[in-house]
Amino acid sequence: MASLINTEIKPFNATAYHNGKFVPVSSEDLKGKWSVVFFYPADFTFVCPTELGDLADNYAQLKDMGVEVYSVSTDTHFTHKAWHDASETIQKIRYPMIGDPTGVISRNFDVMIEEEGLALRGTFVINPEGQIKVAEIHDLGIGRDAKELIRKVQAAQYVAAHPGEVCPAKWTPGEATLAPSLDLVGKI
Repeated sequence: MASLINTEIKPFNATAYHNGKFVPVSSEDLKGKWSVVFFYPADFTFVCPTELGDLADNYAQLKDMGVEVYSVSTDTHFTHKAWHDASETIQKIRYPMIGDPTGVISRNFDVMIEEEGLALRGTFVINPEGQIKVAEIHDLGIGRDAKELIRKVQAAQYVAAHPGEVCPAKWTPGEATLAPSLDLVGKI
């Protein structure tokens, strides 16, 4: 599997359920700002609502960082609305929930499980130029943590704003970064 890191997102057009309405969303909407595309297998399941609820609980912080979140599953936007109406956890969501019933978006990001018609748990951080800077794919049984996603977005934003610097493991804003050079080789 070829890496998607630093590649530009592929074109798509879809419909999302967002704040009580059905709205169009395209690949062009992800450009011009930082974006997170958060794939999950299906609505009305078990691990998925825990992840989407965690993301909803941390959405305000991501918005404050200039990041828009888009959740995506192979369900329709109609199913997203029905799940939103039926679940207290999903009612907390304020980010767009994109329907991908044809699987185009899931295939664009290489997370489609073809034999099941479902997406793997994939998280992608996209810069304002539309390039993928973080790609993380999980097995269906492994849930994700929004706080760790926030840390990765902060690191990606820092590196973008500070050419020549890199963020070491467990870096958080305010901590020291590194400037790769010959002088550091073998000294860390």
